[in-house]
Amino acid sequence: MGDVSTEKETFRVLSLDGGGAKGFYTLGALKEIEALAGCRLCEKFDLIYGTSTGSIIAALLGLGKSVDEIEALYRKHVVTVMSAWRPSQKTAALDALAADVFRELRFDAFKTDIGIVGTRWKEERPIIFKTNRRQAFRGKATFEPGFGCTIADAVIGSCSAYPFFEKKFVTTSAGERIEVRDGGFVANNPTLYAIVDAIESLGIARSDVRVVSIGVGEYPSPKLPTWSVRKWASKLPTMVFLQKTMEISAQSMDQLRRVMFRDVATVRVHARYTQPEMATDMLEVDLEKLGLLWQRGRDCAREAEEELKAYLA
Repeated sequence: MGDVSTEKETFRVLSLDGGGAKGFYTLGALKEIEALAGCRLCEKFDLIYGTSTGSIIAALLGLGKSVDEIEALYRKHVVTVMSAWRPSQKTAALDALAADVFRELRFDAFKTDIGIVGTRWKEERPIIFKTNRRQAFRGKATFEPGFGCTIADAVIGSCSAYPFFEKKFVTTSAGERIEVRDGGFVANNPTLYAIVDAIESLGIARSDVRVVSIGVGEYPSPKLPTWSVRKWASKLPTMVFLQKTMEISAQSMDQLRRVMFRDVATVRVHARYTQPEMATDMLEVDLEKLGLLWQRGRDCAREAEEELKAYLA
């Protein structure tokens, strides 16, 4: 990447992919990055974007949580959410997670600028919940942080991968009722949106932007016991389509980023794993396997350690 400026004008962006339970990989990478930064990541990054599971992590980082605190919350809630069979049960578990960690907090509670990516389903376009009036492309005069929604509503919307979760509706401060579904349908990797936000909305010079983009890894499909509910769920055409859609979305957005913003300094923490023991998917509920993903995320971040040090200096 060449020399990286460490002067005050450096604007740091953190972008977190979606991927369900594979968010443990993200947390492993963030563990290393937080150690390199030497502080809470909301103090180091000027803008944090997240999609789906990445939106949960982004929101918690933005509220000042440490990576260890977020990992503890994931260990407490993720297995419950992913092991539920019915959409109503998954949604109830996700609602419980949101109530536990976000309560009724709104976007003015964030300690840094945030972007939470969802899909405005009926209109077939993105909806991005933001903190700062300067992030708005249009309607700055009437801008409301997070459209006036709670953080919990925005995050649940970003994670609502219908039909595996129930439909999510949010009501804005303007009284508009919007159906929001998983942000992975439009940008499972939200890095491109985050860069556009920094450059076009916030007016940061391309040469001053430093981006850390964290994926969730790519893995072989798991071989599950015949009696496993998850095995049959994973074979449903809708499930196969959903996982493929999310993976294609993440890769496509990264390719677009490389073409459109090749001059914006970016480090991508993400890898493909082919070993049989790494077989998993977004519905993983085995904490031992999730711990392995966490370790692989740490390993991947360590491989980029020198570049990350330069970005964080």
